Amino acid sequence: MLSLLAAILVFGLIILFHEFGHFLFAKLGGICVLEFSLGMGPRLLSFKRGDTRYSLKLLPFGGSCMMLGEDEDPEDFEEKAGKDIRKKREMLLHEGETPIRYAPDGTPVRGLAFHEASVFTRFLTIAAGPVFNFILALVCGIAVVAYAGCQPPEIFKVQEGSPAAEASLQPGDVITRINGKKVHLYQEVAMQNTFHPGETMNLEYKRGEQLHKTTVTPAYSEAEGSYLMGIAGGIPRAPRSLFETVQYSVYEFRYLVNLTFQSLKMLVTGQVSRKDVAGPVGIVVMIDRTVEESSSYGIMTVLITLANMCLVLSANLGIMNLLPIPALDGGRLVFILIEAVRGKPVDPEKEGMIHMAGMAVLMVLMVVILFNDIANLL
Repeated sequence: MLSLLAAILVFGLIILFHEFGHFLFAKLGGICVLEFSLGMGPRLLSFKRGDTRYSLKLLPFGGSCMMLGEDEDPEDFEEKAGKDIRKKREMLLHEGETPIRYAPDGTPVRGLAFHEASVFTRFLTIAAGPVFNFILALVCGIAVVAYAGCQPPEIFKVQEGSPAAEASLQPGDVITRINGKKVHLYQEVAMQNTFHPGETMNLEYKRGEQLHKTTVTPAYSEAEGSYLMGIAGGIPRAPRSLFETVQYSVYEFRYLVNLTFQSLKMLVTGQVSRKDVAGPVGIVVMIDRTVEESSSYGIMTVLITLANMCLVLSANLGIMNLLPIPALDGGRLVFILIEAVRGKPVDPEKEGMIHMAGMAVLMVLMVVILFNDIANLL
């Protein structure tokens, strides 16, 4: 039961932040929000304030920010919205500065339909969902670093006879660059070795106040079944200040962004197996195991562990939603950008068909991932 509540808490928080981003910028842009909901399916609780209905729904995964006329052809919307109001008579009135509109069910509402807002307003409204996921990830990162500490790329131990020893690396050396790219976390060193196994790395490292350069080619270990440099990092240390806490949370976030893109690249090129892919069921199982393993260390450890899961999942959701795939936020942003360049929107019917096709593909993919989760469980 504790694990189930933890999973609901993690998913709920991530979805709430995502949808709240859309909601906040829609409201700021004058767009009418018909319903803001957490969960999917039948309503458990709901109340209406102004023109917006706030709902808690039965299924704890998913949510929505339903804006007036968001997925409708403007012409169809105009026809539907006026159907029950004086036989399709004028539906745009003015009361001072605030426009009064009628929703498709005949309910009078204030505010703009989604397609009536400016290109800039619509772009901000759609982009705000993923951006708020990134904000949540950074907040969780601050909590994790403040409690669990940070781990700079400092070498704690060098295995005798290993590639690292042959490259003259020593305990206390701090790796600053790999193949010309700056590194700030020990995980980044491990990530390079994971995604580019066996490849020679050009390292820059700091020993005391002096900078040095060397090359290391990881060797395959039969015992570990992977390529290893032969180094180990130290235990995380407490950040020295609030600034360093925020700084390392940004490093953690950047590391997760790189990790996500590297993982997507490996997924597309077929370098990962189905066992390495997890959907909602697989994530719930991971949360269950994580809570079970950390519960013996106290409630604070459980909460920080969940914050770390939230950090990873929120960053992933934000990135995935920004991919230029129809039906996702990234796909919608592409059409808004095309409209900004052309000076006129893409044919709504064609755009709707593309989004519908994208949604169909995503639904098939979700079913495949669900079966994959179940197969991994069994």
